[in-house]
Amino acid sequence: MVAAIALREENAGPAAAPTRAEVLARYRRLRAISKRHHTATLDFLSADAIVHHARQLGLAVGKTLVLDSMDELTLAFDLAIHTAPIGRSRAIDRYARSARLAPGSDETLVLEAMCQARFSIVCVERRHEAAGLIVADLLRRIELWLVDEGLESSIPDGSVMATRLYAPDGFAMTAGVSLPFDLGLMEEVLEEVPQLRRKRPAEAAGDRRFAEAVYRIAIADGIHPTPGPIYHILGRCSFCRLVMDRPGI
Repeated sequence: MVAAIALREENAGPAAAPTRAEVLARYRRLRAISKRHHTATLDFLSADAIVHHARQLGLAVGKTLVLDSMDELTLAFDLAIHTAPIGRSRAIDRYARSARLAPGSDETLVLEAMCQARFSIVCVERRHEAAGLIVADLLRRIELWLVDEGLESSIPDGSVMATRLYAPDGFAMTAGVSLPFDLGLMEEVLEEVPQLRRKRPAEAAGDRRFAEAVYRIAIADGIHPTPGPIYHILGRCSFCRLVMDRPGI
């Protein structure tokens, strides 16, 4: 079994291989908890912050959003929740500091893992024998067990995608959205952010400007994100409901 221990930097002892039903039951519980955390994080996001990230991605002019679909806005939310300029706190961290959760609970486990989520470029190598996918993190050169029911049923082996991953258990999960990624776009990313050339690949992947450039280039090239677990919060965001009511969106 390949575990996402590389994300959690822990060593687990040997255990019997779980069944598909066991893995999916555990995944669904953790996914439900992560959705509640994402929803709670909205209280620590301002409309200005969302528009700022949308503008960085070419999805807004001034304070006016320019969207082909609401799916694109999930990319701005991903950045608003999980990234921040140097010296500023992230929304996910502000929420975590305010949360009152029982030590050792699944809620605490998931939130701590979400705070350690990493933006990654991964290639699907094969199906896991129980459930999910075995993926290679191409920049960190590690192999991960990724559980995601939607991706498992829709993405073929050999596919490459950009996504943010965290590991609340022995497997990794997607934290926001997944975006098809052409490795040929990597040079475009480095042209947009030449400072990344001076960093090791794993370090560059952790730079907030890397994810931002990947998203911006993908949008410009007409590549649409696959709605992921972050998508559900759009309907719970008052700012987003105003956008959804606009004609043509």
